[in-house]
Amino acid sequence: MNELLDELEDMIREERLTELRRAFDDLNVGDIVDFLERLGVKDRAVAFRLLSKGVAVEAFDLLDQALQSEIIEGLKDAEVAHYFESLDPDDRVRLMDEMPASVARRMLRHLDPRERSLTNIVLGYPNGTIGRQMSPEFVAIPEHFSVAQALEKVSKAGDDAETLYTLPVVDHGRLLKGVVSLRDLVSSAGEALVVDLMREADSVDADHDAEDAARMCADRKHLAVPVTDSEHRVVGIFTVDDALDILERAESEDAARHGGAEPLNRPYLSTPVLQIMRSRVVWLLVLALGAALTVQVLDVFEGTIEAMVVLSLFVPLLIGTGGNTGNQAATTVVRALALGDVGTRDVFKVLWREVRVGMTLGATIGVLGFLVAGLFYGWDIGTVIGLTLFSICTLAASAGGLMPLLGKKLGADPAVFANPFISTFVDATGLIVYFMIARTVLGI
Repeated sequence: MNELLDELEDMIREERLTELRRAFDDLNVGDIVDFLERLGVKDRAVAFRLLSKGVAVEAFDLLDQALQSEIIEGLKDAEVAHYFESLDPDDRVRLMDEMPASVARRMLRHLDPRERSLTNIVLGYPNGTIGRQMSPEFVAIPEHFSVAQALEKVSKAGDDAETLYTLPVVDHGRLLKGVVSLRDLVSSAGEALVVDLMREADSVDADHDAEDAARMCADRKHLAVPVTDSEHRVVGIFTVDDALDILERAESEDAARHGGAEPLNRPYLSTPVLQIMRSRVVWLLVLALGAALTVQVLDVFEGTIEAMVVLSLFVPLLIGTGGNTGNQAATTVVRALALGDVGTRDVFKVLWREVRVGMTLGATIGVLGFLVAGLFYGWDIGTVIGLTLFSICTLAASAGGLMPLLGKKLGADPAVFANPFISTFVDATGLIVYFMIARTVLGI
């Protein structure tokens, strides 16, 4: 497949556009999207214009919002209106969040009244909430309906609905009473009542955090979850494909911040070099300032190092072990927070657990360090290294487990408090512990 994509790129570079148009006829939409994601802004706009109308609509819907925004900026208003209106309301809102406000308002004016009304429903909820991610296009079944009446309503309204597999059941006031699946309706007698077929519904409030709602939807393996207002009236539907999109974005953010960078929020090959640089440079500067603290610690203990030069040989080993231990603990706790396994209320449970894990790791690695360093540099040095490894592992695991919970409590992204900051913190404190133990054991 990579060879084919490279060949398509050669076509557009060499302006063999007729050949490229014919090549698109032999590709499925997924392959075309992969190709578009590899191109620069200008080449992508050219390639997109070569697509047939139907394929272009499908491909546009599958592209990341950042790329959709760039394509829209390169199209005429008449073309933009067509692609913009082809999106579902929730996808349309996510695209509008990527666009300049003036362009978004202009696009909204081009919509027909029904689509504009549906889009405004989603726009009415704050960013980060599930209301901003839900679809207002759903089929609600009154609880007093028979199966035959329900199927007739699904048949008439189904074309516009986000999903038909999970159908909210409501009373006269549109209050959520339960859900019924299309399979249950199809496999039941026409005179049976929906109220007898429905089951209790897992629902989510429209103002609820989107990532938490997505996690709930995925964990409980729902195809769709009704979204309700503060009075428990159904206002939308949230589907598993949207849940997986949210979780994928969250995982990408955590992975980027674990590595000391900001998420790109778009495919790597289509991201400008300057944007990649900006996503990394701030964290590098922050970490460089943190590393300056380590230099200060070494300066304070310069006399200790001069008295026993061999101590400097073990500095990389000790700070590396501490950083790795802290990062392991932080990654585990960040993941547990994301899955809902722990919360800020569990801070003492997590701390006590990581203290024990750190002590066990420290004892194991410390004994090994004592034996190796003792055999080659003397048992007094071995004692210093063994005790330091034990202390650093305990300290690093404790800090690694505690910092993500602290970040969550402060309302920050727990991943920000993970690997980058923990490495810097453990480097500095670990060196202090090391030299204090060395002074005590060696009497210098």
